[in-house]
Amino acid sequence: MNTLAKKLLNRTLRSKRVRAKITGTAERPRLTITVSNKHISAQIIDDVAKKTIVSSTTVGAKQTGTMTEQAAFIGTDIAKKAKKSKITAIVFDRNGRQYAQRLSALADAARKEGLEF
Repeated sequence: MNTLAKKLLNRTLRSKRVRAKITGTAERPRLTITVSNKHISAQIIDDVAKKTIVSSTTVGAKQTGTMTEQAAFIGTDIAKKAKKSKITAIVFDRNGRQYAQRLSALADAARKEGLEF
């Protein structure tokens, strides 16, 4: 197994391990983050109803800058949309990724807009 495949397998295992413990409810839905090489997307999901409540992504947006700046933009955008949907508290699902750089920028921006997690 090459190094890239091993990294992907390890991230998948971490993601499944975290998802076994974290679930989103109507009172505290789950905020999940997906980071690719070019784009960042975030979704607030109610796992009980199996429904995406709010989503935000950089795909198709005219947002420029570094990936960290784009992550901060997505954090503020998702928090504003969550406020419109009357969501104040969430559970943060980092999707097997390390909580640093892009994820921390997104989380800090969402916290500044009023989300609790």
